[in-house]
Amino acid sequence: MRELEGARGEYFSGEQLAARFGVSRNAVWKCMRALQGQGHLLSRVQNRGYALLPESDVLTAAGVEKFLHGGFCVHVLPSVGSTNDEVKALAAAGAPAWTAVLAESQSAGRGRFDRAFHSPAGSGVYMSILLRPRLTAAESLFITACAAVAVCDAIESVAGKYAQIKWVNDVFLGGKKVCGILTEASFDAESGTLSRAVVGIGVNVKYREFPAELQGVAGSVFGAGEYPAEGRARLAAAILEAFRRRCEGIPSRGFFAAYKARSLVLGRKVTVLSGSLSGEAEVLDIDENCFLVVRFADGSVRHLSGGEVSIRL
Repeated sequence: MRELEGARGEYFSGEQLAARFGVSRNAVWKCMRALQGQGHLLSRVQNRGYALLPESDVLTAAGVEKFLHGGFCVHVLPSVGSTNDEVKALAAAGAPAWTAVLAESQSAGRGRFDRAFHSPAGSGVYMSILLRPRLTAAESLFITACAAVAVCDAIESVAGKYAQIKWVNDVFLGGKKVCGILTEASFDAESGTLSRAVVGIGVNVKYREFPAELQGVAGSVFGAGEYPAEGRARLAAAILEAFRRRCEGIPSRGFFAAYKARSLVLGRKVTVLSGSLSGEAEVLDIDENCFLVVRFADGSVRHLSGGEVSIRL
């Protein structure tokens, strides 16, 4: 697959591939049939051989890695319960930092507060990334903010569109949510430092009809007729590169200016649900700890470290 991904549209004869991998031409033919069964768009031309067509859009590790500059270990699976669970299993087995698992679909994708995340096949990027950073418990809170900024960076790079962040971790485009992020962290009991973090990122990439309960709320990065060749692979790679770059800036808060600049809630009236606090409030600021500074109707000002807000229209 790596040969075909590295030269989309270029033909390789069965004889070439058989010699390259030390197998029979019949084995090559069976492999091509299997790839077609998985949804890959292949062309077979007599006396020319096989080619992976540019418009083929099944995600593969090789297809993502060719847009990366190295330093990542990428796995792509056809279907999983949750990519976060897959990465946690790999982490327990000793997988290195920046191991990433992508899936064509998730049957048990989840977001914050254990809410289900709609993850149909072939239309999104559903990815989890393993981090093993040396961060304090306080600094670990910035991982999700970095991920949100990285998704915005990647959308702008690949799609040319300006995305915004609804505190804490939702990415919006054109007033609709296109991405959710879930970070699950483990700490060393003795040192109190972060031992690992698994960051799940789900992005609606291709235009599609959403379930009735999500219509008017959820959107996609690309509208009808906008989707480019290899768009999901390009976006996944761009997110990985941007996320690593943004995480390097955690100790110096290098991500913070972009996080605040892309805020969808600054200056807006919101409904707050944060622990025991709830009610209508105005967003005054986002402080250097990524806490949301709000003023409630009674005039009290609070710094929110977690929870959620909904924008009042």
